[in-house]
Amino acid sequence: MLRPTPGRYVTVTTAGEPFQAFLPAPLPPEPPVEWSAALRRRFDAALVALGRLDAVTSLLPNAALLLYSFVRKEAVLSSQIEGTQSSLADLLLYEIDEQPGVPVEDAREVSRCVAALERGLEQLRGGLPLCMRLLSEIHGVLMSHRGGRGKTPGEVRRSQVWIGGTRPGNAAFVPPPANEVPDCLAALERFLNDEPEPVPPLIKAALVHVQFETIHPFLDGNGRIGRLLIVLQLVADGVLREPMLYPSLYFKTHRAVYYELLNEVRLRGDWERWLDFFAEGIEVSATQAVATAHALLALVNADRDGIAGLGRAAASALAVHQALQRQPIATSTALVKATRLTPATVNKSLAHLTRLGVVDEITSRRRGRVFSYRKYVEELAAELEAPG
Repeated sequence: MLRPTPGRYVTVTTAGEPFQAFLPAPLPPEPPVEWSAALRRRFDAALVALGRLDAVTSLLPNAALLLYSFVRKEAVLSSQIEGTQSSLADLLLYEIDEQPGVPVEDAREVSRCVAALERGLEQLRGGLPLCMRLLSEIHGVLMSHRGGRGKTPGEVRRSQVWIGGTRPGNAAFVPPPANEVPDCLAALERFLNDEPEPVPPLIKAALVHVQFETIHPFLDGNGRIGRLLIVLQLVADGVLREPMLYPSLYFKTHRAVYYELLNEVRLRGDWERWLDFFAEGIEVSATQAVATAHALLALVNADRDGIAGLGRAAASALAVHQALQRQPIATSTALVKATRLTPATVNKSLAHLTRLGVVDEITSRRRGRVFSYRKYVEELAAELEAPG
């Protein structure tokens, strides 16, 4: 038997039309979550998978290089859930001022998602706790574009929002009225920071994600900020040293179930099904991230062995090869800057790498040529091309 709805409905009237808005009860859930043996095992498995992923940070020699790409992978996936069409390659092209294969605004939107995560990490490492000030700041980064001006970037909403439908009266879900949002967020912030008592980090991440999406504190960008919050909180609580996780892969693959279970918590208080789904998603995402990291390491090592056979040219070619692991689509000019080698040396190295089949030139022009570490990009992007 399911618990009561974790909150209450309040009647609001806008433009003369009354509707019901949902006001969530503060966390933790009351009555408490029913922890079956199967649900506990699910969270134990997710924590083991996260531990293996965190170990990648210290065990793999190129973990810092992988981080650059993994952060972008999460941004691409999270943005795809919201309807953008940008691929990882499109984002990488946009970041070097090249024309992506999709509308520029799609790639630009994903780039802002990357910048938002990086700003959040910078603030955490600067000593700011995970709080609404931090989330408002990264929202400001995410919405820092011409179309975002009307969405009050970095500010908690002061008007009603709704999900689905054309107005609150026919919406699928109506979050709390604007005047209730500050109190809802204050309670959420206390829970995030273990008041009144500590909650295990992974359980906290699962509960907070639902609560944040239910409060819907911003006029736009709530889904992306809510998914970034998962990774930021796991880093803040010491579960991960680096944001190597990309949970949006699982959420995108199972998008319909993801939205259904978020709603089931609001409608029926079914925290248990959501927690099971969330923990499975974290386990799958962490396991896939580890597998991708090891596959990329195997590719890099095999290519490095081939490059080592170049004799005197090997040292500079290896330096270019290393730079391409951080930025696997790059111009020769960017590689000059990254390696601090001369343009002539970089171009000779790229010629060697092209002959070895490590890189492809993808522009067919004399100036401003763009090179792709093709197999690296393909391995990194393989899961992104799956339907979802």
